Order: sequence, then C-alpha cells, then structure tokens
Amino acid sequence: MSSSQCFENPPTLSSTCGEGTVQEFGGLQTYITGSPDSKLAIILISDVFGYEAPNLRKLADKIAGTGFLVVVPDFFYGDPIIDFNDPNFDVNSWLKVHNVDKGNEDTKAVIAALRSKGVSAIGAAGFCWGGVVLVKLASSTELHAAVILHPDVKVPIAILGAEIDHMSPPEQLKQFGEKLSAKSEFDSFVKIFPGVAHGWTVKYNVEDESAVKSAEESHLDMLNWFTKHGIGTCSKYLSICHANPIPIILANNLNGFDGVKHGSSKLLGY
Repeated sequence: MSSSQCFENPPTLSSTCGEGTVQEFGGLQTYITGSPDSKLAIILISDVFGYEAPNLRKLADKIAGTGFLVVVPDFFYGDPIIDFNDPNFDVNSWLKVHNVDKGNEDTKAVIAALRSKGVSAIGAAGFCWGGVVLVKLASSTELHAAVILHPDVKVPIAILGAEIDHMSPPEQLKQFGEKLSAKSEFDSFVKIFPGVAHGWTVKYNVEDESAVKSAEESHLDMLNWFTKHGIGTCSKYLSICHANPIPIILANNLNGFDGVKHGSSKLLGY
C-alpha cells in the first residue's frame, strides 16, 4: 500500500453510476446489484478510491448478471481518496482512520448481514487496500478460510497478477503459487497478465482496447474460479486476486506474509 501505483489513475467517482442501488447494509452504505433472492453472494472490497468507482460498479453488475447478489460497501464512510497529489492530503493520517483492521470488522458485519438474508455461499474479491483486508479476513475462523501466503490455506485460491507491479512482482507471486501447490488438498491457480500494471482490473482506461481486453479476461477468470469452486457447492469461499485482477485479491500487497518479503507495506501495519 505504500507504492505510488496504488494511487495512480484515479477514477472519476460517480454516486449514480451502475445498474444497482445504494442502500444501508451491514451498517454501511452499500452498492447492491443482482437478485435480492439469490443464495450466492460476492463482496467486492474496493481500493482506496472507494465504492463509487464506475469500473468497480460495472464489474459488480457483470458478476450480478451471472446470478450472484453483489455488494460493494463504502468502507471509507464517504471519505475515499480523491486526489493523492493534493498538498493538503496526508496519506498517513488517512490510513490511520481507514485502517485494515476496521475494514476487516466492517466486512464481517456485511457477511453477517448476508447470512441473515439466507445467503448460503459467499465469495469475496479485494482490490489493493481491499486485498489487504481480505488477507486478514481469510484467516478468520469464522470464515474457515485463509489467504494466499497464509500457512493454513483452507479454500481454493486463485492469484491473478500484473507483470508490472512493484508491490507484488511476478517472481513473488510465483513463490506464493509454489507454496500453494504444495497443499494438494486445495486447488490453486496463478496467472500473470503481461503488459499490465498494478490496478489494471478496475482502473483501466475504457478507451484503451488492450487494457479493456486484459481487464475483461481477468473478470472472466474470476467468474470461472468462483463457479468452479465453492459458490453453489461450498458454504464459505474466498477468492483472492492480486494486482487488481478480480478473482480474489485484486491489486493487493502480500509483503510480510508466509516468509516472503519484498518492499515495504508499513503504512498498513504489515
């Protein structure tokens, strides 16, 4: 999270974009799309730009179109990062207020709200800041899940990475993949997308045909992974994708976990 890539290509936020609606859910303002009666749900945990990012909501609508109820909570309580380069903006202060521990607790409240609706299978994808939240969440016994670099992985894991990612370079992700493949009881998958940078899954330029193609490919991979595992057959499932890919932890920083270190993520406490 200390990498400048986290703050590059900020989206133009829109409170009215998307096919869904904004409602209070689990104590948070939440973008909700898809059938309210679906027993299958996906939580999208945003990057630092929050839940009003058009590409993120577009992704939520796409997932909802395949039969899932999709929720995108406002984990920043109306205070996403708008302009990282604003001289009056203090990223350290912002991260102290919007820390991943708080995000973790808020996500648990959303999960509880989904369960109270009768949802039987829950998947989650985290982007950048959201990826770190998901890493913590995946080690929760409440979910019976663990994250990529956690030694006790308990769910199928997919890692979609970017070739150009200072926080989680391909070499590091491949190491994670090797550790995961050693756990034969759980399926794992590592895929590095060439020519794309950290955040490519939801911060792509819609006018760039190549960028759109890569993002859509990662979206399809995510949907296929959710369909292949858990959702519909398993009561609890977390998908984790890297570098803003979508299949689970998009654009997340894995530094400091599982004995693999690269760079620094001190701003997030890791």
